[in-house]
Amino acid sequence: MTQVIQSAVELIQFRESFSFSGSLSKIGFVPTMGALHEGHASLLKKAREENQLTILSVFINPTQFNNPNDLTGYPKTFEHDLSMARKEKVDVLFFPKYEDIYADNYRFKLTENEFSKKLCGAHRPGHFDGVLTVVLKLLMLTKANKAYFGEKDFQQLKLVQDMAKALFVETKIIGCPTFREHSGLAMSSRNLRLSPQALEKASLIYKTIKNNSANEAFEKLKSAGFDVDYVEEHFGRRFVAASLEGIRLIDNVEI
Repeated sequence: MTQVIQSAVELIQFRESFSFSGSLSKIGFVPTMGALHEGHASLLKKAREENQLTILSVFINPTQFNNPNDLTGYPKTFEHDLSMARKEKVDVLFFPKYEDIYADNYRFKLTENEFSKKLCGAHRPGHFDGVLTVVLKLLMLTKANKAYFGEKDFQQLKLVQDMAKALFVETKIIGCPTFREHSGLAMSSRNLRLSPQALEKASLIYKTIKNNSANEAFEKLKSAGFDVDYVEEHFGRRFVAASLEGIRLIDNVEI
């Protein structure tokens, strides 16, 4: 049965009281902002298969939102998230309040000065400061042996991997394949905010970046009515951020 824990102190107490045995890794952790979908379920399955204790966090992290309207409109689906946690046999759903994560009121934050300034970071000032800070806090709280992140947010994955290495964090950061709708659209919590028409149109993002160069994809998406932040290539991948109905969607494919 999935146990819901809201306070950081309670989480630490539970983790320290858990009895570990056997050859599996001890703690697997999946950090999320909720509004869970099958992509998240795949991370939880992998965490459960590889670890003795599986922890899922649901925390809409305000410090990574540069747009207040985006934060206000972010979907909140706790009952659905809890149902998925139970279905995937998650041991702990950590559902903290702001004060539990930011007792310092964000006095201290983590900043990366290179890759975080590109792609999404170039268009969302302070975004990755918030991401890296909250992920580091959650890794310290859970003491996870393994943490699982989707490749849809590949820039985030790369920055978290580099942060863990640079700061000697012992957690192994594991990237997992992007889950897609039948249309090819990358599964995302933000998809819930799109109208049916926009949801159908959003499938063009994946098809366009998969079959065209960066410059061609940029122009084709723009012509199709998307507000395109970028289409760029890094690390042997083609990255995109484009908006429909004011909802920002990202994706990437191997070149």
